[in-house]
Amino acid sequence: MAAELPQTQFTALVTGANSGLGFAIACRLITEFLETRPFSETLILIVTTRSTRKSDDTVSRLRLHVDRTVRKSRGQSSEKERVQKHARIKLESEILDLTSIISVQQLAQRLQESAHKIDTIILNAGIGGWTGVNWLNAVWTVSTDWVHATTWPTMKIAGKGWLAKPQMAGQTNGKATTSREQRQAPDQGDGELPLGEVFTANVFGHYLLVHYTMPLLSSASANGTSGKIIWISSIEAHARALNLDDFQALDSHEAYESSKRVTDILALTYGMPATQPWVSQFTSTADDSSEPKNTPPPKMYVTHPGVCGTAIFPLPYLLNLLMTFAFYVSRWLGSPWHTCDPYLGATAAVWIALAPQSQLDEAEERDGIGKWGVATDRLGNERVAKTEVEGWGWGGRVGEPKRKGRKRGVRDLTEEQREGFVELGRDVWRRMEDMRREWEERLPPARWGLKS
Repeated sequence: MAAELPQTQFTALVTGANSGLGFAIACRLITEFLETRPFSETLILIVTTRSTRKSDDTVSRLRLHVDRTVRKSRGQSSEKERVQKHARIKLESEILDLTSIISVQQLAQRLQESAHKIDTIILNAGIGGWTGVNWLNAVWTVSTDWVHATTWPTMKIAGKGWLAKPQMAGQTNGKATTSREQRQAPDQGDGELPLGEVFTANVFGHYLLVHYTMPLLSSASANGTSGKIIWISSIEAHARALNLDDFQALDSHEAYESSKRVTDILALTYGMPATQPWVSQFTSTADDSSEPKNTPPPKMYVTHPGVCGTAIFPLPYLLNLLMTFAFYVSRWLGSPWHTCDPYLGATAAVWIALAPQSQLDEAEERDGIGKWGVATDRLGNERVAKTEVEGWGWGGRVGEPKRKGRKRGVRDLTEEQREGFVELGRDVWRRMEDMRREWEERLPPARWGLKS
């Protein structure tokens, strides 16, 4: 039997995989890997959650998904073939709190010690920062403009000034003892710089994790390519939400939307000459000073799941059902973005993760670098579709043909807007690198080496 086990490995890491979209991404990765990858490959799927209990529960449910997938697969009726299918999926779990730099650092250390090459890292985990619903706004906007109101809603009430746990005090194994209410004040004590909770959970924690695991992402695979970095963004990544004078959106009620705008900008300007002074620092590895490598840095992509029902927006059970029903109505009314089901919402991220690099390169060469979303027809048949980004269009090309599903009020891309977006990318990358270096000076073990 040992001689029949797969010969090559494909390693994927998914953050925030215990529920909602993250769990759906993990399930879809398993299903599509078994359906599309050759029998000589095995999938090592590493999922992160915030606690041991959630990790154990997630792995148990994923094992059940593997069982169901194997039973449903065509032509795999014998016991021997089922055993071989199971052998192709290896599940691992890790604890990660993205609002704790120490926790990020500890995970990066464990991953480096495991010596897994990471073929794809899907940056899904995050928080919304919402606290409730403006019901007057909800009733009015949905009743007068149903599809637009359920695609780009204005009824969500968000918190303001939420700070991440102190990074240099009150820490035990990467976990903090202070409450969110105790972290509202702008002065965190001990001269510590404030870190926005939503910004750190959605952007900065992931940014650090990718930087610290860069040697694993940059290692050449069997076909000579490096890994893929896949950001999970949102259709609500509004341009208006990002204020460079309040980069972490601490003084804003749109911290979530601002963080997703930052991820869009990071991914879309990653390969541009204008951002390379900072991107090259971000993609640097521990052994850059030793023997030079010929492997290229990993590719970076940004996707979004459309509009699907998950627990990121806090609603009681019955109201959550009502929200999901409203999403289905929007789909029936012709909205292309209402995937409704997280499993459908996982389509774009999984496609990017498993597609041959040559196919993705050809798509970008043909249509430009863009944001890959998930669209459906009225019957829920999903497809991957480019999504318009304010100031960038669908592929960063002036004069692109218009497509269905545009946000109302977005203007056609001009050369001036495109140049402004590139300049914005320079500023965002510079600020992210400045933040990383500043925190590494304050937390020396977080800089390269990790083994202080």
